[in-house]
Amino acid sequence: MATTAIPFSRPRRPSLAGGPPSHTAYLPIEGQRLSEFITLMKPRVMLLAVFTALVGLTIAPDHLDPLLAFIAVLAIAAGAGAAGVLNMWYDADIDGVMTRTAMRPIPRGTVSRVEALVFGLVLAVAAVAVLTLSVNVMAAALLAFAIFVYVVVYTVWLKRYTPQNIVIGGAAGALPPVIGWAAATGYIGLEPVILFLIVFLWTPPHFWALALNRRTEYARAGIPMLPVVAGRAATTRQILVYSVLLVPVSLLPWILGFAGPIYGETAATCGVILVVLALRLRSSKASNRQAANRLFAFSIFYLFVLFAALLTGSSSDRWSPTLSARAAPTAAYDDLPRLTKANQTV
Repeated sequence: MATTAIPFSRPRRPSLAGGPPSHTAYLPIEGQRLSEFITLMKPRVMLLAVFTALVGLTIAPDHLDPLLAFIAVLAIAAGAGAAGVLNMWYDADIDGVMTRTAMRPIPRGTVSRVEALVFGLVLAVAAVAVLTLSVNVMAAALLAFAIFVYVVVYTVWLKRYTPQNIVIGGAAGALPPVIGWAAATGYIGLEPVILFLIVFLWTPPHFWALALNRRTEYARAGIPMLPVVAGRAATTRQILVYSVLLVPVSLLPWILGFAGPIYGETAATCGVILVVLALRLRSSKASNRQAANRLFAFSIFYLFVLFAALLTGSSSDRWSPTLSARAAPTAAYDDLPRLTKANQTV
């Protein structure tokens, strides 16, 4: 039987000044508290962003100096971490209500909201500045835009007001491979746009599978996630739709020739498994929590394996159409002295 929406009331906007003071508000950042600040950066989410950015940087036709590449990845990691910190700063009021997030540093009082705000802003500014000065403006602008979308568009605006929050806000999480590519090349080609679409379409099934088993918590916190406002049946239908759409898009790197057969086989196999799990979730009973858990767990594996296959199976001699257009005149110009000498010999 289809489940219905759960009644909920939206939470008030949190005070930008912070909230109740913490007894640790002005203690130095050392020892155990350092780990709390690292937790604020959402290391698991940050790891995923860094990995996809690294793939985008690595498969790009231009290659950075190893030191600059390391600095670029570090800056992207810091930017992703800053977005996580600012998300936890703003969402501290609802984090304390939900079981999944109640043990985060701010609800537990181990880090004050003022500290989190300052830490997040400094980290964000530093990440964008370092990327600007060491790599290029394009990559830095994309990183700044990703932070803005995640913090302002998703966290502050969409999350508390629309069930499509994770769909629109998912653009921020889909930008790291584009940032990595731009760091290496200074422009945006067709390849990173396709990688963006893969992560963008992957996000709703991944997150809604988690939200299905947390719908009562989201309702209690007043967050209009799709399972809360539309019910289980509508959510599982949307999960299936996005999973099906993801399959042909995930095959585009192989179809267009910038990824090899290893990637194509991996994308096809993992795509079929994802759709099968979505179908099982769609037909499962509301009391069956395992179906959603399996899909959520596999979705994490899916993205890592897909990008790992892209990393190992990409073809470096198949360049972006944009780059190819730029490279052709240059190659002809470079060959001019050699051709002239050959004509003189004849």
